[in-house]
Amino acid sequence: MLLKFQFSSLADMFAMSGHGAFVWASYVITLAGIAYLALGPYLVKRRFLAQQRALQKRIHS
Repeated sequence: MLLKFQFSSLADMFAMSGHGAFVWASYVITLAGIAYLALGPYLVKRRFLAQQRALQKRIHS
């Protein structure tokens, strides 16, 4: 079985017969959403811990 490349050039691959802007935008939006879902809880936890440290400093001073 011989695999054949679907596009004749790299530019054709990015253009995708005129649909490239929609396809690549959907990839970017999806990756941004995944990054937000992955990093969001970490950033919230970090902010919460910083607030707790600040509260502890005020209580013990």
